[in-house]
Amino acid sequence: MGRIEAVCISDKKGTVKRDIGSCEVIRDYGLKGDAHAGSGRQVSLLSYEKTEAFRQKMAKRCADLGETPVDIVPGVFGENLLVSGIDLSAQPVGTRFRIGEVLLELTQIGKKCHIGCEISKITGECIMPSEGVFARALSGGIVKSGDEILADTKLRAAVITASDRSYRGEREDGSGPLICEMAEEEGFDVIESVLLPDDEDGIYDALVRLSDAGGCDLILTTGGTGFSERDRMPEATMRAAERNAPGIAEAIRAHSMTITPRAMFSRAVSVLRKKTLIVNLPGSPKAVRECLEFLLPNLDHGIRILRGEADG
Repeated sequence: MGRIEAVCISDKKGTVKRDIGSCEVIRDYGLKGDAHAGSGRQVSLLSYEKTEAFRQKMAKRCADLGETPVDIVPGVFGENLLVSGIDLSAQPVGTRFRIGEVLLELTQIGKKCHIGCEISKITGECIMPSEGVFARALSGGIVKSGDEILADTKLRAAVITASDRSYRGEREDGSGPLICEMAEEEGFDVIESVLLPDDEDGIYDALVRLSDAGGCDLILTTGGTGFSERDRMPEATMRAAERNAPGIAEAIRAHSMTITPRAMFSRAVSVLRKKTLIVNLPGSPKAVRECLEFLLPNLDHGIRILRGEADG
């Protein structure tokens, strides 16, 4: 657990950021009012301990040279959030930081210093290129000095159940809750479970939302993979796909074929959308359990590769 020591923005580009104490973080935009914020931009973070070590280093150098000490204040390195208690640059890409309602995802460690960086002009050095980190805002809200910040490397999952009858309340959804339970037991943070009718457009919209805005590492779906005219889960999933990952669906089918020959009628697919793996599962709780007992223990490595945390 860490703590927000300063919240900094610059009124216009080319000027040093200043600590304003509190600010709104806007999803996929940055800090409201910051000249460097904008659509698709990131939030920059820097460890307070690293700035303090730099300050002491500069103070000693100036004392040895008989010069006036450099004033190291929050924002001078161009950071939006100054954070104590967490070694930010030691966190793996993909780490998520929770600050109240705000959720940030670490996307980059270090970045070339801005041309004309004020601290570089004064000292000839800057710690931002090596110690600063950058994160996209998955969800927005207010951040202020003194707020707790939590670093979390747990993988995040969501569940989608497609069933006309369950959606109408005619049959209890037994598969969706079972997937949530088994995924959590495997160590996933299940952030959302959605029950939808067998409607291709609605399923597609949910897949896109959970992948692009929800920040899910894994989406597990249940239902809609058979031969019925209303079974449209594979079609919705392929519409959402950016890359195919057929080996997972093939492995599930091969495993299921050792249990029942009816597994040959499954049209389930597995795909990638950005940093999210989407896997279709059968509709019955019994089949879901059999598939997940085989699948879940083997997913971690593949998802870590997708997140850039492991080699293939």
